[in-house]
Amino acid sequence: MKITVGHSSEAMAKAAATTAAEILREAIRHKGRAVFIAATGASQFEFLKQLVAASGVAWDRTTMFHLDEYIGMSADHPASFRRYLRERLTSKVPIATVHFIEGDVADLDGEVVRLNRLLAAVQVDVAFVGVGENGHLAFNDPPADFGTETPYLVVSLDEACRRQQMGEGWFKTLDDVPRRAISMSVKQIMKSAHIICTVPEKRKARAMQACLEGEVGPMLPASILRTHPSCSLFLDPESASLLTPATLSA
Repeated sequence: MKITVGHSSEAMAKAAATTAAEILREAIRHKGRAVFIAATGASQFEFLKQLVAASGVAWDRTTMFHLDEYIGMSADHPASFRRYLRERLTSKVPIATVHFIEGDVADLDGEVVRLNRLLAAVQVDVAFVGVGENGHLAFNDPPADFGTETPYLVVSLDEACRRQQMGEGWFKTLDDVPRRAISMSVKQIMKSAHIICTVPEKRKARAMQACLEGEVGPMLPASILRTHPSCSLFLDPESASLLTPATLSA
């Protein structure tokens, strides 16, 4: 894992977007197309802003997969991740193919089967992800399933995860936060050729300390990123504030 600490959250996001754009350009040069996974949440605000502004990315030769979505929430709800991505990504650049997770469909099992079939047919060039306050990766809360080969699965959200969503301002009360979601699995994320992980803010500092300096395991889901052959982690001074110099220089 390569760790980069920007001198500000904006600098962190710009560095992450520069790396992400180059991976996309390189995949398009070599294969004619690029497949990527897009995350949401507050950690991705500035990153996506910088990414859509990057030059030279042939977005019309890319395919996007959606990382996770709440179950039972309409695509127009203010907290919907489909709405988030439409507003910050898919309306900004001409992505050729967009595979959203339709979390409010009547046939939930059928939706998971559809997504799994689509994702199993491609090789993902790069996954854009963040890390939750509880160390989750996508909506894989601890203890995460590190073993399943299923690309997408239905998961339950723990209280810490739900409190984070409320704390970020997406919901007025904890009861408003959905208890289930469709999420890409840990193993599927790890199958990506490259991973760009952006983690700003002080509230993520303890999670980063635990995931980078604790044991790799399901109780710290994002710790698995340390085992990926091409994972670039981008932090700002606040999210990196509890890390030892040895960790930062590794």
